Amino acid sequence: MTNATAPAKGGKGLNIAIVIAAVFTVAGIALWVVQLNDGMIQTGMRNLDSWGLYITMFMFFVGLSAGGLIISSIPRAFGMEGFGGISKVAVWTSICATVCAIAFVVVDMGQPLRVWELFVYSNLSSPLMWDIIVLSTYLILSCVYLWATLRAEAGKVSQTALRVISVIALVCAVLVHTVTAWIFGLQQSHEFWHTALLGPWFVSSALVCGTALVIVVVIALRKVGYLELDRRYLIKLAKMLGAFCMVDLYFFGCDLLTAGFPGAEGAKVVEMLVFGPLAPFFWVEVVGTALAAVICFVPSARNNVMLVIASALAIVAIFCKRVQLLVGGFQIANLDLVGVINPHTVTNATGTLAQAYQGMVYWPTMLELGVVIGVFALGALLLLLGLKKLPLKPTEK
Repeated sequence: MTNATAPAKGGKGLNIAIVIAAVFTVAGIALWVVQLNDGMIQTGMRNLDSWGLYITMFMFFVGLSAGGLIISSIPRAFGMEGFGGISKVAVWTSICATVCAIAFVVVDMGQPLRVWELFVYSNLSSPLMWDIIVLSTYLILSCVYLWATLRAEAGKVSQTALRVISVIALVCAVLVHTVTAWIFGLQQSHEFWHTALLGPWFVSSALVCGTALVIVVVIALRKVGYLELDRRYLIKLAKMLGAFCMVDLYFFGCDLLTAGFPGAEGAKVVEMLVFGPLAPFFWVEVVGTALAAVICFVPSARNNVMLVIASALAIVAIFCKRVQLLVGGFQIANLDLVGVINPHTVTNATGTLAQAYQGMVYWPTMLELGVVIGVFALGALLLLLGLKKLPLKPTEK
């Protein structure tokens, strides 16, 4: 169903938003160049906490990319009713999020011009290499899926072929989040990460924040007249979001119980999350996910404003989970001897190693925050350009 009154190329507001996103993108690139020139010492990362905000955002955006592709591919793969023609917008949202995820990996590299070495000297036994392969395949498949959808609407691709592509894309979407989890879960030296639940946990979290992102985008596009969508489809998305939130909380609860049961070795992990320096992120995640589920399940609360609030709560909650996961993995020291303690080895180098771990072992610098905003702007720029230039409006009833 199309909206005949909406402008074909977007209005003045869309053009202004594109310009603003472009300005912030250029500013982010400029800050990244500063980081390249003066080195990674400008970031909050150190030897004992070598991953920081960039890899946290990488995990987060890999999760955001799931919703669009999965919501679009599941109905076609299983012959179910879709969500009212939001397929193309959802897939484009997924593509933009995937580009941001890859961009965060690039800015995390001290020497990005050496990225070719990953392929020339690749170690296929490394989960990092698995993730590079799966993520690249995922991005390509998402683009192919969007192209096939457009061609199918024009009668150039059969529905059978489109269904085959949707099945492959769905499998790849699950794989990319599972393999990303294995980057952390297969590192036995970090107690917080060493759990078999990490793969399913990543998939469930990706479904939560990915679906929430699609809901926000769809409501915004309905508001500006870009989409005409029957409300029952929005209610279906909200119910899915509520179910995904409950599954995610279930996985988290299982993991915490197993780790923190009396006598278990993971008691330090649970204590760190519930009462330690990461407690604010833990409680925001738990309460935010639960509130999002309540809003989605209560019929009287499912108006546009409350659904946006529920989606925002879900996205913030999953971001807090990513912070817990990454920082928490470094928060519990896994080395008895660290060598010389100085500003190049730990962030808090004014005392002993024990004192360094009394607070947060990592906090991003203003430079990192600026680069992150730049990558956010890049994703927004791609999304807005797609809405302006690509035929993403639904044509099917």
